[in-house]
Amino acid sequence: MTVSLPLVFVLGLFAWGAVKFLGVRTWVVVLIALFGFWLSQTFLAPAIESGTRTGVDVINGSHA
Repeated sequence: MTVSLPLVFVLGLFAWGAVKFLGVRTWVVVLIALFGFWLSQTFLAPAIESGTRTGVDVINGSHA
């Protein structure tokens, strides 16, 4: 049986856990999220997307 979770959902769980259990302030999580939106509009976005896909493929064991 294959279970598929969107990466944004997994990252959201990490953010929630960081706020709840590690004591990270909510404004820090919001600031990091806003930085991610800004970063997605720069020339680094294709490299980040490619690296994320490669990392997910390695974790899934589906890289060639």
